[in-house]
Amino acid sequence: MRPFLPASVARRPARPVAALVAAVTAVAAAAALLAWWSAPPAGAPVPEGPVTVATGVRSGVYERYGRMLEEDLRTDLPGVDVRLEPSAGSVENISMVASGRASFTLAAADAVADYRGAGRDRLRACARLYDDYLQLVVARSSTVRSARELRGLRVGVGQDGSGVNLIAERLLTAAGLHPTRDVEAVRVGIDRAPRMLEKGELDAFFWSGGLPTTAVSNLSQRFPIRLVQLGDLAEPLREQADGGRNHYRQAVMPGDAYPEAWPRGAAVPTVAVANLLVTTDRVDEALTEQVTRTVIDSRDRIGEQVHAAQLVDLRTAIYTDPLPLHEGARRYYRSVKP
Repeated sequence: MRPFLPASVARRPARPVAALVAAVTAVAAAAALLAWWSAPPAGAPVPEGPVTVATGVRSGVYERYGRMLEEDLRTDLPGVDVRLEPSAGSVENISMVASGRASFTLAAADAVADYRGAGRDRLRACARLYDDYLQLVVARSSTVRSARELRGLRVGVGQDGSGVNLIAERLLTAAGLHPTRDVEAVRVGIDRAPRMLEKGELDAFFWSGGLPTTAVSNLSQRFPIRLVQLGDLAEPLREQADGGRNHYRQAVMPGDAYPEAWPRGAAVPTVAVANLLVTTDRVDEALTEQVTRTVIDSRDRIGEQVHAAQLVDLRTAIYTDPLPLHEGARRYYRSVKP
C-alpha cells in the first residue's frame, strides 16, 4: 500500500513535469518556426553555381569586407561557389559587373552615377552599405593645411579605375587646381601610398574609405601623420556640373577614427559618399534575395573586424540612389518589413 500523503504534497510532482513538457513543446515549436523561416519557399529554386564578387585593392576596406562576406555567403549558400576578384576599386568594379565579369560588387555612389559604359541601364542595387570618408593624409611635419596648398607637390591620387582617383581629381578641381598640371599626380592606391609617404616619396595622398581604414591606422602607429580637412570643398564639389556631385555630403571624421593621427582627438571636417552593393538585372532573383539577406544579417560579425560594416542598417539599406533596387533585394526587404 502506498503511504498516505496530503493532497497538496501529492500534486507537487505534476507541476514540474507539466512545466517541462510545456518548455520542450515551446522549444520544438520555435525550432520548427526557425526552420520554416530559414528555408526557401516551397518550389523556390535553390541558388547554386559560381558567383564572382569584385572587391578592391589589398588593405582597402572593400577587400577586407569582401573576404569576411565571402565566409558568410559560403555558409548561407552552400551550393554557391563564391569567388573574390580583386580590382582597382569602384570604377573598375562597376565595369566588371556591367560586362558580366562579376555578379556583385561594392562601389561608391558617385562612381555609379558617373558610369556611362555598356550595360549602364542593367545595373541594380542590393543595399546601401556604409559611407566612404574622403581622407587627405600628410606627414605631421607638412605645412599643408588645405587641398588648395597641394600645388607643385607629389600627391597620391589612387589607381586608374579606382573611386579614389575619380574623387581625387574632383577634389583638386574644386580646390582650384588642375589634377595633372598643378600637382605631380602619382597613381597609386592604398596598398602602396602609405609606405611611399613614410619613405618621403609622396608629399600627400588621397584615400576614400570607411573608418577606420587599416592601412591608414597602421601608418599612424609607425609614422607621424596628420589628416587635412576637406570640408571647405563640399560646396565647390556640389557646384560642379556633373549630377553625380549630388552624392557628396558634408561629414566629420571623429577624433577616435585614427587616435594616433594629428590633430589628436579632434574631429576633422571632410566629405562623404555612400557605398552600394551593386549587381545587374541579369542576376537571379533568389540568389540576390539571399545575398541581400546575408549582407544585412552579417553586419555585427563583420563589423567586429571591419568597423565600417557596423553602419549597415536595414532602415537605410533601401536608399540606393542612383540605382533602383534589384527585384530580389526588394523581395527580401518586403519579407522583413514589420
